[in-house]
Amino acid sequence: MGVSENLTSLLRAWRNGDKAAFDEIGPIIYDELRRLATFHLRGERPGHTFGPTDLISEAYLRLAGGALEFHDRAHFFAIASRSMRQILVDHARKRCAEKRGSGDRPAEFDETRISADRPSELVALDEALEELAKFDGRKARITELHYFGGLTQEEIAAVCEVHVNTVARDLRLSEAWLRSRLRAES
Repeated sequence: MGVSENLTSLLRAWRNGDKAAFDEIGPIIYDELRRLATFHLRGERPGHTFGPTDLISEAYLRLAGGALEFHDRAHFFAIASRSMRQILVDHARKRCAEKRGSGDRPAEFDETRISADRPSELVALDEALEELAKFDGRKARITELHYFGGLTQEEIAAVCEVHVNTVARDLRLSEAWLRSRLRAES
C-alpha cells in the first residue's frame, strides 16, 4: 500500500474514532498542515494573532469537533485548508467590526494583496466567493481550493471529480467574475 493510500485509510480510521490511528498519522499530516498554515499566513501582517502552530491548532479543533467526511488524502487537506481560511476570515471580520466606518474600500481581486492589515479586503473577497458559490458552487470551490488551499489543478480535479481542463477553465472564469464583482463594489 502506498503512502497516500495508507494515509487515507488511517484518516478514515481516525474519523471512525480510532485514537491509535490519529497517533500514527499526527506526525505524517503535521508537516502538510504546517505548509498549509504557512501558505494561508503568507500575506498577513507581522505579529499576527495566529502563527502557523496556532492556526493548525484552531483548525484541528474545528476538524475534530465536526463530522469529518472526506474521500481521500487530498480531500482531507482541502477540508483542513478551508477551515484555516475560515478561521482567518472570521478573525478579519472581527477586526473589521472593530473598525466600522474606517473608510476602507473593497479591493480588486488580487490574492497577493489580501492581508490582515486590510481585513475588509479579505471579508469582501470571502463575501464575493460566497456569492459566487450561490451562482456556481463548483467554480467557487475550485477557486477556494486553488488560492486558499494551495492545491494544484490536478489535486483539485481529483477532489472535485472533474477533469483538470475543467479546473483550469473554471479558475479563469471565476477570477474574471470575482474581479468584476469586487470592482462593482468599489
